[in-house]
Amino acid sequence: MDALLESVTKRCEAAGQVHILKHLSDDDVSEEDKVSFLQSVDEIPLEKLSDFLKGALEEEEKLKNFDPANVSADEQIEPFSGESISTATTDEAQLASLKGAHDVGMKAVENGQVAALLLAGGQGTRLGFNGPKGMYDIGLPSGKTLFEFMAERIKKLAQLSGRGDKAIPFYIMTSPLNHKVTTEYFAKHDNFGIDVHFFPQGTLPALTPEGKMILETPTSLAVAPDGNGGIYPAMVKHGIIADMKSRGIKYIHAFGVDNALVKPADPTFVGYCISNNADCGNKVLWKTSPGEKVGVVASKGGKPCIVEYSDISKEMSERRGEDGRLVFGAGNICNHFYTLDFLENVVVPNLGNMYHVARKKIPFYDASKKETVKPTENNGIKLESFIFDVFPLSVSMAVLDVERKDEFAPVKNPPGTDSDSPDTARMLFSNVAKDWLSKAGAILVGDTESDLCEVSPLTSYNGEGLVQFNGKEVKCPFTV
Repeated sequence: MDALLESVTKRCEAAGQVHILKHLSDDDVSEEDKVSFLQSVDEIPLEKLSDFLKGALEEEEKLKNFDPANVSADEQIEPFSGESISTATTDEAQLASLKGAHDVGMKAVENGQVAALLLAGGQGTRLGFNGPKGMYDIGLPSGKTLFEFMAERIKKLAQLSGRGDKAIPFYIMTSPLNHKVTTEYFAKHDNFGIDVHFFPQGTLPALTPEGKMILETPTSLAVAPDGNGGIYPAMVKHGIIADMKSRGIKYIHAFGVDNALVKPADPTFVGYCISNNADCGNKVLWKTSPGEKVGVVASKGGKPCIVEYSDISKEMSERRGEDGRLVFGAGNICNHFYTLDFLENVVVPNLGNMYHVARKKIPFYDASKKETVKPTENNGIKLESFIFDVFPLSVSMAVLDVERKDEFAPVKNPPGTDSDSPDTARMLFSNVAKDWLSKAGAILVGDTESDLCEVSPLTSYNGEGLVQFNGKEVKCPFTV
């Protein structure tokens, strides 16, 4: 332990953080606790914390003074001007382009060049569920969880590619809170027969406004997850980028856990981005009204970015193009494409420049009372980053606008809520199943309004393979 103590002490002194070691000599601190604490401190990028905070505070100050109607040229917000197309198009040339994109994407899957990347650090707390959100069952007849639907879609797509069940590696970022439960759940189900790899999201210590780390107990720091943008440093730390490279992966499709209709490794999206030589891509839903509170894809200073709804003026939010659609309408749903080259050679070298300030009530250790105190007002700062913070680094971003009814069934709010709940997700899922069978030529009878209609992902990835129902009556609710 002596060598570790000496090394950590020197690093803390150099970083102005030696105060966190002051309780190591307390009589009631065990050797085991000392070693555990020193090891946890040794993993923190002490040398970079001050720069992280400095950049985040500068950004916070900039946002305080931001006026959408009065900005400099390098901060000017404009509509996204890169490649974009809508799957709802009726234009024959564009439909042909989308078909070509799908074929390109399938070829990449067939060549073993595509990986799926899931952000699964969230808990089901808001749903009233005590566990990882991915283990939540939205109430369909099969009783399948969000994790299971995603894994089965990957398996089906891999089968369609002709390369076998494990053709598409599935990388899952957990959180320190749910890593063990998530990995045990997948192990119990033999990874649903596909190739799965897990890695935990990172954490950063909470800081005082002056930049000092905060002790929660004599031998533990107050820490917090570093935001969903922490996926990038976590991929480096746990060798995910290196693993992808060794497998010949070239393209990555990343998405969040709380969409029951997400299409992992979507060949149309992947192929569209490949066809346009995009280094980064975003699958979006067009806003239905100016007041919809969602970030949108835009351009700031000539660079692609996500602009929060609060950062554009009323006039900008209501502006419409010749087609009648909102100009600032490309709503972000955490559904992204990257080339591995972009992640490895552009994103990774710029890590650390993208943190934001979140002022929070941070529990702290009060030595005079010898107890942890929970403050009633904000006393500290958590540093976090967002997955879309890397968009301005892109030099060729592509946007695919998809239909809400086909690809977006968010599971965020508790059962009984009017929107983004298990109930609304179940209905959307059921509507897709009915739509697929109808398009295959089935005649739906019975309770056609039922929200308990289900087509298993192992039966169909995106409506294909259902010709056997052509001309046949199918009684709703159904399970296929």
